[in-house]
Amino acid sequence: MDNYSFLNGASAAYFADMYDQYLHSPDSVEPSWRAFFQGFDFGLENAEVVSEETSSTNALVPENVQKEFRVVNLIDGYRTRGHLFTRTNPVRARRKYEPTLDLLSFGLSDADLSTVFSAGEIIGLGPASLRDIVNHLDRIYCDSIGVEYMYIRSPKEREWIQARLNKNGNHPEFSSDEKKTILKKLNEAVSFENFLHTKYVGQKRFSLEGGEALIPALDHLLESASDLGVKEFVMGMAHRGRLSTLTNIFGKSAKDIFSEFDGKDYADDIFDGDVKYHMGWTGVRKSKSGQAINMNIAPNPSHLETVGAVVEGIARAKQDRSYADNASAVLPIIVHGDAAIAGQGIVYEIVQMARLDGYKTAGTIHIVVNNQIGFTTNYLDARSSTYCTDVAKVTLSPVLHVNADDAEAVVHAMNFALAYRMEFKRDVFIDLLGYRKYGHNEGDEPRFTQPKLYKAIAKHKNPRDIYADKLLAQGIIDDGFVSQIEKEYKNKLEEKLEDSRKEDKTIITPFMESDWEGFTRVEEDRMMETIDTTFPEAELDEIAKVITKLPSDKKFLRKIERLIQAREKMYFETDQMDWAMGELLAYGSLLKEGYDVRLSGQDVERGTFSHRHAVVKVEDSEEEIELLNNLNGDQGDFYVYNSFLSEYGVVGFDYGYAMASPKTLTIWEAQFGDFSNGAQIMIDQYISAAEDKWKMQNGLVMLLPHGYEGQGAEHSSARMERYLQLCAKDNMFVADVTTPANLFHLLRRQLKAEYRKPLIVFTPKSLLRNPKVVSSKKEFAAGNFQELIDDTAVEAKKTKTLVFCTGKFYYDLVEEREKLNRDDVALVRIEQLFPLPANAMDAVIEKYGADDVVWAQEEPRNMGAMAHMLMNYDKATTFRFATRRPYGAPAAGSSTRSKRRHQQVIDYVFDQTKNNQR
Repeated sequence: MDNYSFLNGASAAYFADMYDQYLHSPDSVEPSWRAFFQGFDFGLENAEVVSEETSSTNALVPENVQKEFRVVNLIDGYRTRGHLFTRTNPVRARRKYEPTLDLLSFGLSDADLSTVFSAGEIIGLGPASLRDIVNHLDRIYCDSIGVEYMYIRSPKEREWIQARLNKNGNHPEFSSDEKKTILKKLNEAVSFENFLHTKYVGQKRFSLEGGEALIPALDHLLESASDLGVKEFVMGMAHRGRLSTLTNIFGKSAKDIFSEFDGKDYADDIFDGDVKYHMGWTGVRKSKSGQAINMNIAPNPSHLETVGAVVEGIARAKQDRSYADNASAVLPIIVHGDAAIAGQGIVYEIVQMARLDGYKTAGTIHIVVNNQIGFTTNYLDARSSTYCTDVAKVTLSPVLHVNADDAEAVVHAMNFALAYRMEFKRDVFIDLLGYRKYGHNEGDEPRFTQPKLYKAIAKHKNPRDIYADKLLAQGIIDDGFVSQIEKEYKNKLEEKLEDSRKEDKTIITPFMESDWEGFTRVEEDRMMETIDTTFPEAELDEIAKVITKLPSDKKFLRKIERLIQAREKMYFETDQMDWAMGELLAYGSLLKEGYDVRLSGQDVERGTFSHRHAVVKVEDSEEEIELLNNLNGDQGDFYVYNSFLSEYGVVGFDYGYAMASPKTLTIWEAQFGDFSNGAQIMIDQYISAAEDKWKMQNGLVMLLPHGYEGQGAEHSSARMERYLQLCAKDNMFVADVTTPANLFHLLRRQLKAEYRKPLIVFTPKSLLRNPKVVSSKKEFAAGNFQELIDDTAVEAKKTKTLVFCTGKFYYDLVEEREKLNRDDVALVRIEQLFPLPANAMDAVIEKYGADDVVWAQEEPRNMGAMAHMLMNYDKATTFRFATRRPYGAPAAGSSTRSKRRHQQVIDYVFDQTKNNQR
């Protein structure tokens, strides 16, 4: 420990209090303060101490000691505010901030510059003149790298950062070979963009020009991380610089990128594709030390920052599956834009996940390619915060602001970020402050909105040439070095371009192909084939024994004990399993077969409606018990996590998790079904479209509570119509099941199939405890999923009205039929809304031969499945539609009005004269 290693400056009263504590118990004082007191003896031997009765004691100390304290404050000022006075903007002057770091601001003057202060110990100099201290502080905190970290509450982390910064004055010491490598990667970045600019004039490519230092930084990161034990990288980034990253970092052949630029059709007929700067890529790179690095860059839509949540989910799935004891072996990297990280709320949601048990990924490296502009919007109009990265303070993550023209500083900052992440398993942010050479895209004119800035950019050297001049001055390269490596690289690109133009089609490699070995893409006809989801009854018995017994040595709430006893009775005595039992048995059966199950969402451990209780808590200790993890044998892992109050971020995370773990049943449950619209971007851009755009399967299950029970506009509808409108060909399953056994088989089908499709399930609320909504053991063990459930309570020859319906409304209609004592109305349930079981519906219509065929729904006419039926089932044009009237809101706020409207629909189902649409 250095003799005079301080943490912060403080008031004289604070020193007096600390000294008093030191006198009474030296060992109780923080070591750096103890060393100070020992070295200076607090100056009291030669000073008069005057006390006065105030709330704290004020001590008068000698002038030389007081100046020591002022130097400590100066050091603290650089640590906390030095980042405001850096040389990090390559193309324009920084804003002015007050107070400055001028000596006068700290009670010092130029007259003190030659004075030697022991406070130099704090920054690793030892006793040093004030001039040397200030120069050292400028070098650390106010050169090409500005560092924000003093808000971090952990002394250990702050001390680690300070020690790292003090080393070499926060400046790199690269070897000549390392510097040449940096220059070569800069050349690749610059030359690649120049090549595209000349070969594909006017085409959008969202170039990296102005931020090319990202390429050597990523290259160095991957090499260094592999030496530290990182095995897999999962990266997400928007379009800016993506093509250069794909080619120069991830190893995607430039030939394939040129094919995409040439606009060739795809070799795969059932693949629609996407623009070149949205596509994902998976590859294996061998590091210089011989380590194999698995590299993934996730596909992304134009909706900025969306991919970040997906990346975190992919990383967590890989950690759970392959690196449970060493999560650091998977490194998530998210590349942001400056306008997007400040403006998109999803970033805050992703950052909030960083320390949560169900979502943490052992630290993410965030890199901002900071253009200082968003499309046409100046940064001053793009945020209220000082920096675009201020969201990092949410998790007390350090931020390094770096001048993108200083390539060595950028690589040095990346080294810092990697070391911090590996040491503390926490997020870290790098703000790569550069510029955008052209407009938002290459066809845009930026001088319309930023004429002054773009006049400066037009005269500005690119980072490669700036760095080459530096190395030339150092004698590391000669005059012909850059032209030679540029020529060699461009010759390779010319060869790839020539090869590309010999091919007629573009071939897209599936993302994370090795993780999906054994799975196949299928079309609608295969989706309608029956999957064997039977499960031995004896093994069901074993599962039931485990989930219907609480540990005898622990005390639980009486209500929990009764609930578990009721489950035991329903399985082993009455043979009438309710919804919760059907769901838990489905999970248990898959776990017994070695699959993992992950259930995530708001309040999912208990369930919004207190039905699930997948986690039970010991009354006194709140110890969590997950009975499904107590199945014996080589069972899979059951993960269940209450999420924080997010939809967008959590759905994105769970989608990413399902993407990387196709043998896991990954489920996201909404607290109420309509809350899923908070994740609408994920639903539109990934869930419904990813297979068409990116050749990418996904088996995410969304459980959306749905049903009209008088709870108002926000808690009635899961907006079924929106999902059904997104359905096309073979892109997803949509179901609204009515029995525990059918839910059991539906969930099992999701993993027993040899393909994966997203599954949207509209789940019940009141049916969770409806005594009619039960299933027997035989239905679980021997049955299969039923897309349509016929009516066994009426005779076909007596039927005058055939009613198709779905979900909870079926039970409302059954109750009304019993009340009216009608035996001429058949109620047939459509359990799978997409793909629609059209053949089964045809057979039912033929069986009953009814003149009156009805589609009945509890939703308004402009909602629910009515439009879906008309679009996807030709015979629906002859149906009589029984619905609520069209409304802007899904349901009325008044329970009285809601019941009246509900009953009007029911009345019209059974009596054609009671048309509620009139």
